[in-house]
Amino acid sequence: MSIEVTERAVEEICKAASKRPSPPKGLRVGIRGGGCTGFSYLFEWSDTEARVEDKVLEFAGGQVKVFIDPKSYLFLDGSTLDYASSMMARGFKWTNPNVKGTCGCGESVQF
Repeated sequence: MSIEVTERAVEEICKAASKRPSPPKGLRVGIRGGGCTGFSYLFEWSDTEARVEDKVLEFAGGQVKVFIDPKSYLFLDGSTLDYASSMMARGFKWTNPNVKGTCGCGESVQF
């Protein structure tokens, strides 16, 4: 299995990265404890290179790098990161087959 990032998500990552004062080395995604149901997704820019143990995914000819720590990779394996836009909300959205439940606000997940 692996983690997929849609073309739309890659475009939005590029767009957001271009608005930063200095280009990031990558986008760190992962899972962290917290939220209504136990875990929430993490998205943060990394101004340093990936750690040795990180999985590094490259898209758009290496323009976009996504860093994932090994523990988070276990929870995200088989997932797809997309960018969704609707009348109610806009943002990155995970389709994750490993999730057992979500909270009412949709911001946290249960494994």
